[in-house]
Amino acid sequence: MRNRSSHGGRHELGQNFLTHRPTIHGIVDLVAATRGPILEIGAGDGALTVPLARLGRDLAAIDIDERRVRTLRRRLPSARIERADALRHPLDRPVLVGNVPYHLTTPILRRLLTRSQWRDAILLTQWEVARKRAGVGGGTMMTAQAAPWFEFGLRGRVPARHFTPMPSVDGGILTITRRGAPLVDPRDRRTYDRFVGAMFTGRGNGLAAILQQSSGLSRSRARGILRELGIDDHRLPRDLRPEQWAGLWRAVAGTGGA
Repeated sequence: MRNRSSHGGRHELGQNFLTHRPTIHGIVDLVAATRGPILEIGAGDGALTVPLARLGRDLAAIDIDERRVRTLRRRLPSARIERADALRHPLDRPVLVGNVPYHLTTPILRRLLTRSQWRDAILLTQWEVARKRAGVGGGTMMTAQAAPWFEFGLRGRVPARHFTPMPSVDGGILTITRRGAPLVDPRDRRTYDRFVGAMFTGRGNGLAAILQQSSGLSRSRARGILRELGIDDHRLPRDLRPEQWAGLWRAVAGTGGA
């Protein structure tokens, strides 16, 4: 077939195209509330690209499917449409938006959260990923590690029937905004990441025990830090807010325990 991508069919590329017009408009409205040039990840057939182009801003869009890239270039000559891999292409524009292929969500998020050039991201991901990253029902280690530098928001659930082909799970609209003032010194990011990782994988009956085991503090000092920060010992790492993580880190680092 002449129209077939060299990567195979759409399933091989993990493409589930958004077809629900109100959801498309909602995502574009979120982008419209941001400022600066836009990079769309996974343009597909242009469901988002076309209305994004109507915003009148500098727009670049990437997709790994060369056939769809050619079609979009003809349709939107004013936009920069490139064949590129989101796991390699520079994420160097202030605003990122995209219907992220579900099988690439985690590696794309990990890459995105280590890049410094962008400011706002509006991403359509699996519902569970969006919910967990936004801390609904408890945070994850990835979210806790990124929380001092980024704010996460959940902006809606997108039923699977609003995609073609229909995936097995619903989608969720996840927003990520870089904090103007980080809660932790960026120079401490690696050691902070290790601290959070140790807390999430540590064992113990209660947060004080986990803090003691992961940081090398005495049990009494661990309990004292929690009291000073107003954190209940019965909580778990997944229950902590970004400000509490930052406070724990500063307290532990100040004692030389991190």
